[in-house]
Amino acid sequence: MAALTLWQRLCWYGVRMSQMRQDQTEALRGPLTGLPDVQAVRARLEEWQAHAAETGEQASVHALLLGLRRFDTINLTYGSAAGDGALAEVAARMSHFAAEELDGPWVVARGGGGNFLLVANEACSRERWQLFADQLADAISRPVVVPAGILRLSPRIALLRGLDGESIDSMLDRLGHALEKATRDQGKRLAWADGEATPPGRSAAQLEGDLLGALDREEIEILFQPQFSLPDDRLTGAEALARWNHPQLGRIGAGALFTIAERADHVAPLSRHIARRALELAREWPEHLRVSLNVTPADLAFGSYVRQLLDLVKEIGLPPRRLTLEVTEQALLHDVELAAQMMAELSSQGIRIALDDFGAGFCNFRYLKVLPLHYLKLDRSMVDGIVSDKRDLAVLRAIVAMARALDIDVIAEGIESEEQRELIAEEGCSFYQGFLRAQPMAADLFLEMAKG
Repeated sequence: MAALTLWQRLCWYGVRMSQMRQDQTEALRGPLTGLPDVQAVRARLEEWQAHAAETGEQASVHALLLGLRRFDTINLTYGSAAGDGALAEVAARMSHFAAEELDGPWVVARGGGGNFLLVANEACSRERWQLFADQLADAISRPVVVPAGILRLSPRIALLRGLDGESIDSMLDRLGHALEKATRDQGKRLAWADGEATPPGRSAAQLEGDLLGALDREEIEILFQPQFSLPDDRLTGAEALARWNHPQLGRIGAGALFTIAERADHVAPLSRHIARRALELAREWPEHLRVSLNVTPADLAFGSYVRQLLDLVKEIGLPPRRLTLEVTEQALLHDVELAAQMMAELSSQGIRIALDDFGAGFCNFRYLKVLPLHYLKLDRSMVDGIVSDKRDLAVLRAIVAMARALDIDVIAEGIESEEQRELIAEEGCSFYQGFLRAQPMAADLFLEMAKG
C-alpha cells in the first residue's frame, strides 16, 4: 500500500471525536464515527437527572436530532466509502461545534442511517437553542471533501427542550416525529418537537445588525484556554477565544459568532477586534508566556493582513516572539501558496505558526511541506482513544514521529485525564491544553494564574 494511501486512512480514522469531558463510560463506540449509541445518552441523562434530584437543582436538558436528507443517494452515486467518509465528517463537525458552543455537559450519539442525536444539560433560552441548531446546520452544510469528490449535505434538525424528568425514549419519539415533518417540508430545515412553535427570538438579519454594534458595546469577550508544557506541566501561555455576550440570547460561542459575522461581511473587523484585545491583555502577562490567535480565511484573503498584524503588534508593544498564529485547513483551502508566503513573512519577524485541528479534516500533508510550521496542533479526536485503543495510539506515534522528523513541536488538544497526559508526554508531545488542568477562563482569572 502506498504511503499516501496509508496516511489518508489514518486521517479518516482520526475523526473519532471526544463526546464530553466527563464521559468516561465503557459504552461501545461505532467503528466508523467513534460515537456511542443511544444507550450512552440514556446513561448520561439518568446521571443528570439523579444529580438534579440530589442537589435540588433542575436539569436543563436540550436535545436535537439531525438527519441527512437523501443520504442514500450519496452511497449510490459516490459509493459506500464516500458515504462512510461523510458520516465520519458529520460526527467530527457536530462534536467540534458542541465543544465550541456549549458550556454545560453534552453527548453526541449515532442513530441509524444518516441520523445523529445531541443531548446537552445546558441552561439556555429557546431562542439560543434554535440559534445553536441553525448554526450547526450551517456547519454541516459546508462541502465535505472525500476521495471520490466533494459532497454537499442537506441536514434537517428537530429540536426540543426536555420536560422535567422526561426519558430519552420520550425525547426520541418527539424528535422523530418533528424530524419527519422537517424532512417533508422543502422550505424548512428546523422543526420544534410536538408543535413547539419557532420562538420569535432574533432573525438572521437582526443578529447581523446586533453584531455591527457589539464591538462598540464591548459585548465580545476574550477568554483564554491555558496551555502547558510536557512533561513538567509548566504554564506556557494560552489560546485566545472569543465569545459574544448577547443581551437577549446570552453567550454565543466562537463558531456561531463567526458564522454571523460572515453573513454580515464583518469577519475582518471582528478578527481585528479580537486580535487587538487579546494582544493588549497578553501584554500584561509575565514575559515567558505566549498568546495564540486563530487565523480566519478572511484574514488570509485580506491583502494587507500581514502588514496590519505587524503594525498592531508593534503598536501594542508585545514582542513578536510571544505570538503564535493558529491556521486551520479550512483557512488554507482558497490559496495555500499565498498563505505560505504570508506565514513565511510573519515567521521571519519572530511570530510562530501552528497548524490547528490536525486530524479533524482530510489531512492534506502538502501543508506540512509548504508552510513554515513551528507547531502541529492535534485535534482532540487524535488523542481521545489513545489510552484504550492500540490503533489510536499507533496513529499518535506516527504523527509525533513525522513531526519530530520535520522539527515541529506537537501540541495536544482536549486532554481530559491524567492517563492521557502521561501517555502524550511519554510519546513525545511538547505541549497540551484541555479540561484536565483548566477550562477557558476570563482574562482576569488567567492573569491571576499567570502571576500565581
